[in-house]
Amino acid sequence: MPDALISGAGGFIGKALATALRLKDFSITELSHEKGDIAESATWEAAPSHQLVFHLAAKTFVPDSWSNPTAFIHTNTIGTLQALEYCRKHGASLVYVSSYLYGNPTSLPIAETAPIQTPNPYALSKKNAEDLCFFYHQCYGVNVTIIRPFNLYGEGQKNTFLIPQLIEQALVEHRFHVKDLSPKRDYLHLDDFIRALVATTELNGLHIINLGSGESFSVEEIIQTICRLEGENYPILNDNIRRQNEIMDTVADIRVAKKVLNWVPVISLETGLQRMLQHHHLLLSSKKGTH
Repeated sequence: MPDALISGAGGFIGKALATALRLKDFSITELSHEKGDIAESATWEAAPSHQLVFHLAAKTFVPDSWSNPTAFIHTNTIGTLQALEYCRKHGASLVYVSSYLYGNPTSLPIAETAPIQTPNPYALSKKNAEDLCFFYHQCYGVNVTIIRPFNLYGEGQKNTFLIPQLIEQALVEHRFHVKDLSPKRDYLHLDDFIRALVATTELNGLHIINLGSGESFSVEEIIQTICRLEGENYPILNDNIRRQNEIMDTVADIRVAKKVLNWVPVISLETGLQRMLQHHHLLLSSKKGTH
């Protein structure tokens, strides 16, 4: 029976990945924050031996990284160092879920070879972690697959992220309030992302892989799609405030993922939004039923 350890197993990605791997008859050990600090060696030493590690645990809310950079370096960089040490000691392979690290791109789509930028402490902590991955592969022979996801979304995502935030605004407030309608992003549904992660289990060596849909949509286009799916025309309050150093467009070059993982995304943004709307409707109706 294949086996794997998942750090960050209680999170948005971790729960879905654990379910998907169990369906493939994997034996899973779940590391979540209840089992200890992933930046402490004792947390990893208490885990049983596995041949594959999915390292998902991380601090991800970028604004917090400015006020507490130490916490992000501690969790994201040192936590990854501990994951690599576990892999070195147990002869395990590592699948490391990194981040979008390309800043304001000079051209689209963005390939894995594009220049890395670290415009905030969060990105720096992830870049440092990638550097450790390269070192452990080169010097200790650890098999490492680095995944750079673009913008993930899906049912159950916290509403600190744009798409669940917009859906909640539509269904609860019946209006939208945004800072800027223009920025475009490459959105990938969680289910497509999980399929790609499962496909990494056969890889050896060192790989860096972008995961996205290969197309981008603006905030305005997402709002228009939500309205169309709901059959409504909710009003939009747009502050017209552009964030400092705002990235105006991102599109992932996913040719490496297609070739190495034999993977293509299959869930369109419209289908993904439809699923999230249905999910939120069910949540809202269940809340009403409890009152």
